[in-house]
Amino acid sequence: MARLDEQAFPHGPYPFFVLRQLLTAFPDFLLLVEEGSELHGYVLATSPHEAQSWVLSLAIAPALRGQGLGRQLMTGILGHLRAQGTHSVWLSVEPGNETAVALYLSLGFVPDPGGPRKDYFGPGEDRLLMSLTL
Repeated sequence: MARLDEQAFPHGPYPFFVLRQLLTAFPDFLLLVEEGSELHGYVLATSPHEAQSWVLSLAIAPALRGQGLGRQLMTGILGHLRAQGTHSVWLSVEPGNETAVALYLSLGFVPDPGGPRKDYFGPGEDRLLMSLTL
């Protein structure tokens, strides 16, 4: 997963130790697309807390983007979260990532009315928060 994260997010992958801790904390909220020993994509979410969950990461191998894997993973995790009693799902996305924003909009996510949050993850790391009511 760490290798895929580096490929998918070359300017800001999760450090290995963070991925390791997230997998330990939320093992039942990880979905993978793999073929043999090749990992093509993953989505990781938090377990519901007070009926709310966060999608922490959606990563697709760059060579396989545009084939519907992101939609497949997102619909899978949203169904799982709904079955676990989640009523609202949040995520953050880089505002300039038009492909990801379009995917989330098509799934029913709504941008935070305040617009992108400046320096959300630190200087120059703006993020758009989006939510979905299940």
